Amino acid sequence: MTEFCNIASHLGEEASRQPDRPAIHCPVRFGGKGMPQYRSMNFAELAAETDLIAAGLVASGIGRGVRTALMVRPSIELFVLMFALFKAGAVPVLIDPGINRRQLKQCLKEAAPEAFIGVPLAQAASVLLGWARGSIRRRVTVNGRRWLWGGRTYAGVRALGARQPAFRIADTRQAELAAILFTSGATGVPKGVEYTHGQFAAQVDLIRSAFGIWPGEVDLPTFPPFALFDPALGMTSVIPDMDPTRPAQADPAKLVAAIERNGVTTMFGSPALIDVLARYGEANGIKLNTLRRVISAGAPVPPETVARLMKVLKPKAQVFTPYGATECLPVCAIDGREILAVSHLTAEGAGICVGTPLPENSVQLIRIDDSEVHEISFANRVPPGGVGEIVVRGPSMSQRYYGRPEANRLGKILTHEGIWHRMGDLGRFDADGRLWYLGRKAHRVETGNGQFLPEPVEGIFNAHPAVRRSALVALVDRDGRRMAGVCVELRQNTSAGDWTPIRNELRQIGARHAITSAIRHFFLHPGFPVDIRHNAKIDRQALTVWAQRKQI
Repeated sequence: MTEFCNIASHLGEEASRQPDRPAIHCPVRFGGKGMPQYRSMNFAELAAETDLIAAGLVASGIGRGVRTALMVRPSIELFVLMFALFKAGAVPVLIDPGINRRQLKQCLKEAAPEAFIGVPLAQAASVLLGWARGSIRRRVTVNGRRWLWGGRTYAGVRALGARQPAFRIADTRQAELAAILFTSGATGVPKGVEYTHGQFAAQVDLIRSAFGIWPGEVDLPTFPPFALFDPALGMTSVIPDMDPTRPAQADPAKLVAAIERNGVTTMFGSPALIDVLARYGEANGIKLNTLRRVISAGAPVPPETVARLMKVLKPKAQVFTPYGATECLPVCAIDGREILAVSHLTAEGAGICVGTPLPENSVQLIRIDDSEVHEISFANRVPPGGVGEIVVRGPSMSQRYYGRPEANRLGKILTHEGIWHRMGDLGRFDADGRLWYLGRKAHRVETGNGQFLPEPVEGIFNAHPAVRRSALVALVDRDGRRMAGVCVELRQNTSAGDWTPIRNELRQIGARHAITSAIRHFFLHPGFPVDIRHNAKIDRQALTVWAQRKQI
């Protein structure tokens, strides 16, 4: 039998090592005017509170193996509940808060949670809209009263836990299911990614070693799931006063104040949020001298954003853009200085350099194939310098999706070495062993004039000074022939009246490169639709439909 492993055990270790150090600072109220007031808890208090709640949850029937939907806003209670569920051996089911109701209902139907922990609004919606109808048997209401749905309140669970014998953490194992994460996917209903305790533990180790993070640091995690790694890493977590579903609308003044007031050393944010902060800092002559590193993921970070951010950091600070996915993170990492050093190649159509794979990971490229793959061999492995689909094996890799056998068949490759995850991304390796991201496999455009890949094509057109960003789309002409087109979003200081000469210049730029010379169709778009989670991934399906209508 594999050895004991429970991600929550890190919390007890940190409580013993640094009991009086703050574990979390969280705004008492979100969205108010002025700087927020914080509610805080140190590591010893957090460890004790999670023991109480875990004991109460187990006594309430929410124990080992019980799938538990968790819908609680960023708060100290969210931290406590997550670690309490891990300690109890229960399986939290987490769903991105911004996905639409239809998808949310489908996710909960697939996960079939036996327990539901949420704020009153979430509890009411679950009853009225029939979320997970037939599977939920136990409920806990947080930050409010329970009504017709019954069950217990957070305070009731805590009181029940106080009456139990001294709590002992569940004797979970490395391969035991720890959580199910539904994250906003690029297409279709999000899939539930299974996380084991061993995978969580491996992620903590990879994040610590890849970015040089050590106990005693202070983190500003602007993406809530990453905040949950902080106690395991021994870091103080400062929850920002912002709406996590709208990072591009975060108030940069509040972010700067949180960094300076709390001596933040590490920050995680989406490219959209990092851009907002960097622009504000540059415009106001701000220097964020406590920050040692900024980590941005979820979508490629434009080199100009990296350059702007580095101006507001101290000289030795680092900017990292790790590559990975919910199913496997981190896979590679690259720092800001290297991004800037190779940015000219991106403008020439090379794609986006995501760095060298971490030593713990194995990364291969296989022949592009939309169907099920049964092996990795000489027959389908891409030769050096070639373009292929990125596949990964590593200690932080999720081995399956929950309740999605078809997704498992298409997304995983079972070999004698073990399971490989198909990233669904296209890439190539350069002579220095660095991986270059070329875009999503599903977003490539196959035409009679050849194959067009998103990032190489867009990198060429994004180099135009008036272009904020571009997006490759597939078109079909009146004769049924497939063509490649490009949607363009202009910078704010450029008007739509300038579009005609800009379009002509884009055609001239495209004609100078072999990979874009056949593209003649350009469409001015007022503002690209983007993903909910990071406000950075372009919704290319929506743009394709929009451009096709324009073409007709």
